[in-house]
Amino acid sequence: MRLRHTTVAAVAAILAVSALAGCNRGSDDKAGSSGKVGIDLPRSDSDFWNSYNNYIEKDLKSDGVSALPRTNSQNDIGKLVANVQTFTDQGAKAIVMAPQDTGAVASTLDKLAGKNIPVISVDTRPDKGKVYMVVRADNKAYGSNACDYLGKQLGGKGKVVEFEGALDSINGRDRSEAFASCMKTKFPGIKVIALATDWKGDVASAKLQTTLASDPDINGIYMQAGGVFLQPTLALLEQKHLLKPPGTPGHITIISNDGIPDEFKAIKAGQIDATISQPADLYAKYALYYAKAALAGQTFKPGPTDHDSTIVAIPNGLEDQLPAPLVTKDNVDDPSLWANQLGKS
Repeated sequence: MRLRHTTVAAVAAILAVSALAGCNRGSDDKAGSSGKVGIDLPRSDSDFWNSYNNYIEKDLKSDGVSALPRTNSQNDIGKLVANVQTFTDQGAKAIVMAPQDTGAVASTLDKLAGKNIPVISVDTRPDKGKVYMVVRADNKAYGSNACDYLGKQLGGKGKVVEFEGALDSINGRDRSEAFASCMKTKFPGIKVIALATDWKGDVASAKLQTTLASDPDINGIYMQAGGVFLQPTLALLEQKHLLKPPGTPGHITIISNDGIPDEFKAIKAGQIDATISQPADLYAKYALYYAKAALAGQTFKPGPTDHDSTIVAIPNGLEDQLPAPLVTKDNVDDPSLWANQLGKS
């Protein structure tokens, strides 16, 4: 269901009803507003982001958003800056991006703000620089929920390897900090071996191999991004004959983040135990929704939405925190999960 628009004539009535202040159904809708939207994809080496791109492609056909040819910054802030310049040169009136280096993008955001070009940031929250809306799930919840699941599965004892995302990314920091805090507070009997990966699967695999040599009693793994870590990890564990079914001696409990189809297959095959599903479909849907809203001059306020999320205030704008459910063998076939909807009309 779309956020309800309000007309100028209804503004006074709405303001009089304080209970509606946080409904986030939009205001100041300007019918017939138009403009080109620039959309930059952050990378193409991740199944998650490729799925997001597929949803963008699908939603562009139905949402009435006029988009410029998409670009891909390939996890390179320099390319993102160049792509944004191309968009502005082509007359973009709003820009959707997913900056992986959330600190270095600030000056680009400042330039866009100076040109009155609103920015929708998907999945990542820029550290500084004005944004119209961040479309993102609660990444601290990713870390704490992964910790809670692993801790309970391991009975509060053991050794866990954590593949940390890049710490120059707000997502990597949020997941890592929340996971560490939860483990320290709730499961002090579990030793966490945090491995810096810069979101690179080959780095994670190489460091895991070294860790398994020094700590062969590893009994848990937390992968902060299944889209890049899953296949290299499974290949290594299979090579070392460490892929053992849940409930059998020597099983390594694995939880991931992303919710891609390959993770679902791995859960069904007993290769990993769980993942937290990042809503690739909702990221695309609401990135385009807010781009369209920005062009129409709509504004939003902190509070609950009518799509099971909450908009929160951040220092440089607003963030719509979308739901991200835990997926295990018990609900892996749930048709409402986006990975189970791919290929369907």
